[in-house]
Amino acid sequence: MGMLGLPFLTRTKDFSAKIYVTEAAARIGQLMMEDLVSMHMELRQFYGPEDSAFLQWMRWEGLEVLPSELKKIILGTDCEELGAWMPLYSAVDVKDCMRKVQTLKYAEEACYNGTLVIKAFSSGLEIGTCNWTINGPKRNIAYISSSIFVSTRAMDFNFLGLQGNDLIIFSDFSTLDTTENMENDNTYCDPVTSSNASDDLYNLEEIAASLLKDDESMEEMEKLAFICTCAFDSVRAGGSVLVPIDRLGIVLCLLEQMSLLLESSSLKVPIYIISSVAEELLAFTNIIPEWLCKQRQEKLFSGEPLFAHVKLIKERKIHVFPAVHSVELLTNWQEPCVVFCPHWSLRLGPVVHLLRYWCSDPNSLLILESGDDANLALLPFKPMAMKVLQCSFLSGISLQKVQPLLKALQPKLLLTVSEGFEVQDPNFRSKHDYSLL
Repeated sequence: MGMLGLPFLTRTKDFSAKIYVTEAAARIGQLMMEDLVSMHMELRQFYGPEDSAFLQWMRWEGLEVLPSELKKIILGTDCEELGAWMPLYSAVDVKDCMRKVQTLKYAEEACYNGTLVIKAFSSGLEIGTCNWTINGPKRNIAYISSSIFVSTRAMDFNFLGLQGNDLIIFSDFSTLDTTENMENDNTYCDPVTSSNASDDLYNLEEIAASLLKDDESMEEMEKLAFICTCAFDSVRAGGSVLVPIDRLGIVLCLLEQMSLLLESSSLKVPIYIISSVAEELLAFTNIIPEWLCKQRQEKLFSGEPLFAHVKLIKERKIHVFPAVHSVELLTNWQEPCVVFCPHWSLRLGPVVHLLRYWCSDPNSLLILESGDDANLALLPFKPMAMKVLQCSFLSGISLQKVQPLLKALQPKLLLTVSEGFEVQDPNFRSKHDYSLL
């Protein structure tokens, strides 16, 4: 998501900052930006003239007649957010943006201005996502973004690379999602203060071992299995399944599990992936082993594909097409089917056409990621007979694991940009000289 917003900055004439991006994130991000531009161009061809900066519904006369709730979302409470709307960047903007980016391999050192050494370590959240260390002559800084300790696809969270820094900047906003639940849960047991063990318990190896338990990743795999079961029930009833989820790692895992489930049954249901960059994106995921988990890396040494979609595409169990109106897709189209396509907003891309086609079918299923306003997203398609399944996936470090992590890393100073974040241990600040902002 950070990559998708980058061209808005780089296309301004006064922007001159140095941009460091991991090699994997840069390539995946570029493909996603190109796909977004492609979908937007298609939208404007259908709904607006080429010289129009904004769509018709974004003009003042259109905004005035919108329902009050929708107007508040678009304009803000006092219309103060209208100034934030701007035309989407172009394909040229994307190319210019990528020219200003310096890519880094895993744990590769980059020297900035002869004084700072910058290095990226895996955060575990997605392929190519990372935490950063910035080492200077007087101070060492670590930046922790949204992270997952154990992943079924990306390389696990790297503890050693973040140890021994003077300052940690913590910006994992996923802790905010659980704060309210923790406050309302009387059974919550603080992972630090509730233990009577000696301080030796908190050495890096033991804490790392406890944090690297795969409880959360197992829970996520169970969620994926549940999604696949719901999808299987829909196709068995004669309906089709539409999956506009944009998280690459989740999509790759769903493809594997859904294909296995369909293969084990007697149903011959095709899986379609429709995107202008799908072929390139899927090919790229099979040539970046350094950013994948150990289980995936072991497949490389045994001569197997890193992800199952490579084999499934060759066996024609998964079909990849650039557009919903491509001749090849229309020739091969078969229902019921499972379709992976953008865009999660339900306003752009192939999902708009397919959702209009299936929204009145009670046997079909739409799978969305939680966090999106489903009622607002589905407004143009109502009345909806189609079933809707919303799922949440791991998006960062859970609140229970934040304090053990910080005790393991032992920085002299902690800055958090997550508003409302609070360490539960009353001795935490005095013992370790932390400052919480």
